[in-house]
Amino acid sequence: MSNELGNVWVAILVTDGFEQVELTEPLDALNEAGATAHVIAPSGDWVRAWDRTDWGEEIPVDIPLERANPAGYDALLLPGGLYNPDKLRINPRAVEFVRHFVDARKPIAAICHGPWTLIEAGAVRGRRMTSYPSLRTDLENAGAQWVNEEVVEDGEIITSRNPNDLPAFIARMKTALKRDRVGTTAR
Repeated sequence: MSNELGNVWVAILVTDGFEQVELTEPLDALNEAGATAHVIAPSGDWVRAWDRTDWGEEIPVDIPLERANPAGYDALLLPGGLYNPDKLRINPRAVEFVRHFVDARKPIAAICHGPWTLIEAGAVRGRRMTSYPSLRTDLENAGAQWVNEEVVEDGEIITSRNPNDLPAFIARMKTALKRDRVGTTAR
């Protein structure tokens, strides 16, 4: 374990139906780099993953969304999965949580279907982004420029298409988190 991200706190916002590896692999990388990462969810003590074609593991929730203070985090991770972001984008508290990171210009990493929540938070207009291909029209209709690349960084927002892009996504996320603009949040 290194301490390259030892002063960085990351919120991971999910609900049932997130793509398992899109949470577990970035979470493992953050932990190995010394970051503090909390799984935050709208309800319950556990969230259930989707593992490619069927339900996967149950992951413990560190902090319920109703008690999570976005000001205490330096960055936000939005895993994808088909069900997860679709549920989050209709949850006003979840959208408001995401909007805090957008308004504060804190790094946000969203993969696969994760950008759906960013659309609802009004964060994509004028941005160059990627996602799972089925979100292309949604992103373009919300004012983003969609591209088919494994990882895209536009300002504070990092996006990737799918689990195959995780190595590039994680590397870009860690690079963004090492910048001097994070790790200074008062807790």
